[in-house]
Order: sequence, then C-alpha cells, then structure tokens
Amino acid sequence: MAMSMSHQIGATPLTLETGGVSVEIPAKGSTATSPIWRSQMANLRVSVKKTGAEMDRVSPTPSPPMSPMLGGGGIRPDLSVDSLNIVACQALMEAAPLEAPLEHKMRNLPEKEKGVPVFVMMPLDSVKMDHTVNRRKAMNASLQALKSAGVEGIMMDVWWGLVERDAPGEYNWGGYVELMEMAKKHGLKVQAVMSFHQCGGNVGDSCTIPLPRWVTEEMEKDPDLAYTDQWGRRNFEYVSLGCDTLPVLKGRTPVQCYSDFMRGFRDRFESFLGDTIVEIQVGMGPAGELRYPSYPEQDGTWKFPGIGAFQCYDKYMISSLKAAAEVFGKPEWGHTGPTDAGSYNNWPEDTNFFKREGGGWDGEYGEFFLTWYSQMLLDHGERILQSANAVFEDKGVKISVKIAGIHWHYGTRSHAPELTAGYYNTRFRDGYLPIAQMLARHGAIFNFTCIEMRDHEQPQDAQCAPEKLVRQVALATQKAQVPLAGENALPRYDDCAHEQILQASSLNIDDKSGDREMCAFTYLRMNPDLFHPDNWRRFVAFVKKMKEGKDANQCREQVEREAEHFVHITHPLVQEAAVALMH
Repeated sequence: MAMSMSHQIGATPLTLETGGVSVEIPAKGSTATSPIWRSQMANLRVSVKKTGAEMDRVSPTPSPPMSPMLGGGGIRPDLSVDSLNIVACQALMEAAPLEAPLEHKMRNLPEKEKGVPVFVMMPLDSVKMDHTVNRRKAMNASLQALKSAGVEGIMMDVWWGLVERDAPGEYNWGGYVELMEMAKKHGLKVQAVMSFHQCGGNVGDSCTIPLPRWVTEEMEKDPDLAYTDQWGRRNFEYVSLGCDTLPVLKGRTPVQCYSDFMRGFRDRFESFLGDTIVEIQVGMGPAGELRYPSYPEQDGTWKFPGIGAFQCYDKYMISSLKAAAEVFGKPEWGHTGPTDAGSYNNWPEDTNFFKREGGGWDGEYGEFFLTWYSQMLLDHGERILQSANAVFEDKGVKISVKIAGIHWHYGTRSHAPELTAGYYNTRFRDGYLPIAQMLARHGAIFNFTCIEMRDHEQPQDAQCAPEKLVRQVALATQKAQVPLAGENALPRYDDCAHEQILQASSLNIDDKSGDREMCAFTYLRMNPDLFHPDNWRRFVAFVKKMKEGKDANQCREQVEREAEHFVHITHPLVQEAAVALMH
C-alpha cells in the first residue's frame, strides 16, 4: 500500500510501502476530514528532509531517547497497538469517499451590520447540578439590565458533564430550557457553547463540573484515554484526541458522543435555533479551546509564564507517532516525544529543545514532531466541525471555535508555549494560518482571546506580546477569509481595556482591511462586579461604542454623556441585579 502524503506548506510527498494495494491520499485542500474511523496516518503531513548544514541543527541526542515508562495498567486486548493499527488500516480501506472541501460556507446567513455586537458570558454555574437555574431572580434581573444596555446577547456553557451525566444517550436539558426562555423573553440572542470539557482547574473557573460519570469510569479503566505528559501525569479535563475515532466510550467514539450530544441539543432547542440561538461554539479541548492541556493550573502544575509541556504520551498518541515516524523513515523517532523540552515552569532558554540557538525545535526532528503534533490537533478540529456542520445544517446558526491567546514568550524564536499547546507558530512559521484555513473550509468563526491586553501591561522579561499576537491572528483570518470574533481573557472593567478592545475589534491592520471588523465580541463575565456603578457606566459606554463600529461620527464625549444618563435612569434595575447576584 503506497501513501502519498504532502506537508501542509508544500513539501514533497512520502511513500509508504506495505504491500500490493495502492491508496492515494489527495493533496492539501482537496478533501475534508471524515469524522468516523479515520486513520491518523492518512492525514499525516511531514516536511522535506534537510541535508548538509541544516542536519547539524537537529535536536541534541537527548531528544528523543527511549520512551519513559508510563503508569496506568495493562492495555485492553481490543485496544492494543497492533489492533489499533489493524482497525486503522481497515477503516482506511473501507472508508466512504471523503467530502469535498467546504468553501467558506456560512449557511446563507444575513450580512453583518456595521459595528461589533457585544455578548456577555454567563456565570459558569448558571445551571446547577440538580438541573435548575442558579439564582433565578438574579439571572432574570441581570438579563433585563444587559438588554437595556444594548447588549446583543449572552454566551452560556452547555455542560456535557451536566446534561449527559448519568448514562450514555440520556440527556437532561433541565435549567437550559428555562435559560433559553429567559433570553427569548428579554430579546437577547444566545451563543451556546457545547462544553465537552471539565470545568475546574483553569483560569477563572469558579466551580467544578467533571466529565460525565460514565466517561470518567471508562477513563479510570483505561487511563490512556486521558492526555498524558512524559512523566505519566494524566489530565482528565478532556478526552485525548488520540482516541477520537475509536469506540472507547461504551461502544461509541468520542467524536460520535460529541455529535450525538449536539444532535440532542438541536432536537430539544429546534424552536430557538436561528432566532434566539444564533451561534454554536463547539468545544474542542480544555477550557473549550482547540488546544492540548499543556498549561494546567490545577494543583499548581503550571504557573504563568511557564512554557508548558507536550501532551502526547498516552498510548493512542504514541501509536500514531510511531506510525508517522515509520512513514517518515525514522522509526526511532516514534517511541516518545521530545524529552529535552524542559518542564511546565521552565523558560525556553532553560531547555535544549526550545533554546534560541541550536534548539531542537528548529532541526529535522523538531520539524517532524511539531508537524505531527499540530496536525493531530487540526485533524481533531476537522472531525468535530464536520459533525457540527452535519447536525446544524440549514438551522440558521453560525459555528465557531475558540483558539487560546498564548502570548507569553511570543517574542522568542521558538514560541515554546504555543508549540506545547499544539500551535506550530514560530518566528519563521505562521501557525495560525493553517487553523484559519481549516475553519474557513467549514464556514466556522475563529474566536480568539486576550483581545483586551496590551504588550506593556505584561511582564516583558517573559517577552509577552498579546497585541502582536492578535495582529498576527487578524492577518491570518483576513488571508483565509474567515470571520474573526474576540473575547477578553481576564475580567477587566477599566477604560484602558475597553479602548484596547475597541481598537483591536476594528481590525485596522493594513490597507486591505477596508470595512472589516470583528463579527462579534464576548465580554467576560456577568457577575456582581459588572454591575458596580462605575463599572456599569463604563460598560454601557463601551457597548455603545462597539455597536457604532469603526469610523463612527459620534464624538466620544457625547457617548459618555448618554451613558451617564442611561446609568442614572436604570439605577434601580442594575442595583437589583447586583444585589441578587451577590446572594
């Protein structure tokens, strides 16, 4: 069987000879990804092998040595590496023809009006574990206040761990139905987040909502369903993408579970779709972001601004890496990921792999590994987006995906924290354009965080550069012709943050920007602090400025006066919301 595999930026194909059957893998851009039973090997893209002086820059001998022993018990016979490879080969031979690329399909939605609509994130615990609305009176008063301020709508997490908590395929939408009715009553739109991750352990997590019980039971039986670092530490925030297409969750694949959940949501909330519910944000990793859990805050494992750690040491990821290394002609590279990449709280120059001069990231091994690691993440996004598109087709809703704003050590050559998270972005390579192009193929919105941050506000010894990062992402989405939406990474209520958001959302990045603006902005988050009189006054003015869009003629002083008047006449309502939220 001969496989022709091209690198995503145009390398010459490689050939795998394993027998008499020839299977041609189309070039980049000619196919979309199948969500079920798809061989990881079939989507591998590798780089051209380097020669001469470039060969001297390969990662030092420690990367990679023999794979470390990982804990977690024996391998189930049906999920051994050999059986996985057999299943993968069978799937490749039996798979239906892959769908043609989805060229910027946005579901015939109406053209966006001038200005940037503002949504507000709901509290993470808006629905309680007993499937009822949390602080119902406060919620109602808060939504009324938001609507009066000109807010377009709200974003709410629809937790997998709540809705399908007790048994596979048994969905309890209690609490969410009432929230949707509240939003509709107040004339607010809803961005519904399909939250397939655990709540708890990340920045801003104020409550704990684990994955469904039956999922955690399977992960306890087979710990390799969890992301794993090189020291054997397991991360249970999200099911490892290495087993996306394997029936490891009570006979279903993880992607099938996500698809069935979205289908259940569609069927229950059909009457709200396209009218009240206008966007479905599909969770694809920890914190709902398309990334690996490379910087977990839980138990103090990682602290800002550490570089994080690669998460590719569960047996499913290693099986894929092994197959990729054999295809590349370097089977010795398939036993483990880089082992000279430091630990979670190192800085790039502390490590052989990420250091500026002669770092392994810039050698042949580094290019091979990082291409594989990042492509696995892109493939994961492709699978879930294809499912989401199939479920919500012709329902009048947009699909969006959230990408993390990893701005620390951005000024270094290797961009180590981005690499460990799965974004193959370095000083010499644009890692966000492939993501934007993948989203464009599925007509999805690129939702990006850290929009409120300024470079000078961040620790410069860690070479943080959120403004430069946001600009790079804006250029990538412009080139890929994909809509860009934004969020603030941390709660901010000050004028400096608001001004930065206004500037960033205008997307005035070059002479090709024209009238382009962000398609939406989601404000973090609805809580008592938002309704503090000074914060509320600034927020009302901010929403008005965002709605006016860039190049608005109305002077800022007039906007401030109107906001002051509005705050005065709505004081009783806002005070009621603030008091109710505090109790």
